[in-house]
Amino acid sequence: MKILVTGGAGYIGSHTAVELLNAAHDVVVLDNYCNSSAVALERVAKIVADETGRPAQLTAVEGDIRDRAALDTLFSEHDIDGVVHFAGLKAVGESVAKPLEYYENNVGGSITLCQAMQAAGVFNLVFSSSATVYGEPPEMPIREDFPIGVPTNPYGRSKLMVEEVLQDLARSNERWSIALLRYFNPAGAHVSGLIGEDPQGIPNNLVPYISQVAIGARKRLSVFGGDYPTTDGTGVRDYIHVVDLAKGHLSALNWMQGNSGVGIWNLGTGLGYSVLDMVRGLEKASAREVPYEIVDRRPGDIAECWADASKAAAELGWKAELGLDQMMADTWRWQSMNPDGYKKQGQG
Repeated sequence: MKILVTGGAGYIGSHTAVELLNAAHDVVVLDNYCNSSAVALERVAKIVADETGRPAQLTAVEGDIRDRAALDTLFSEHDIDGVVHFAGLKAVGESVAKPLEYYENNVGGSITLCQAMQAAGVFNLVFSSSATVYGEPPEMPIREDFPIGVPTNPYGRSKLMVEEVLQDLARSNERWSIALLRYFNPAGAHVSGLIGEDPQGIPNNLVPYISQVAIGARKRLSVFGGDYPTTDGTGVRDYIHVVDLAKGHLSALNWMQGNSGVGIWNLGTGLGYSVLDMVRGLEKASAREVPYEIVDRRPGDIAECWADASKAAAELGWKAELGLDQMMADTWRWQSMNPDGYKKQGQG
């Protein structure tokens, strides 16, 4: 199949492009590079050529999902079978400061994409959603049949809004086959060390922050809260290796071959790791100390959050296979090989 990957030069998108190409799909990436790098796609092509012995069937298109004319041109020039939709803004703190940008990009852009897909007769869509749509769940682990909560920020609300739009769309036309994948906490990098998470400025996510402390780019980690009712007092989350996460998108595309309507799946490991578990994991992988200090809790943070991923196992035949040691070894390989991210190559 030929798959359009929006935001395919980003962290999860680039890893998913590798898995799609390795599975012999053709890939067209649409990205405006506002929070990513074209270097990532060059490296995706190298990884696939090295692993498969054949050139990667990868086409890169610079453009924006809000640009209907550009989307129409893309669909007219490529015989697209399905879309994996990652493109969007993703920083929680920034979303609070700039809500209109988040709703315009994430909600408005998704609507424009679906309009272009419908006009082109393309009805298979995998959407990159988030466990933030659950809000504060009543118990652990989190199942897909839990009531949708109240996300605590515009980023989370934008994901929930798009989910609701897509469910309405599927109800309106039975040709649509839509997968809503609710991610937990992606971490890690490709085993080659060529692609990984390259945050701009101060990392919003825990693992890249820890690795930047280990390499000396940051002085210490601030651990928000040391008095939660958890094993060591720090918050517990479900961290999933980005390669496992990427493979979940292939499983969703396979599901679409015989199903219509909307499918909803958690993509997580079903395990919870504390902040200090993650610190120790990176210390082990890097053989370096990661200085940290316990500071006040952040408003809105919950003590524990992890997935029940049994539905994805039963319906998609997917489950996470890579553990904490592999996640941290791959994180450190990426960080140590690319201390300045993709900017090391003069681009970024």
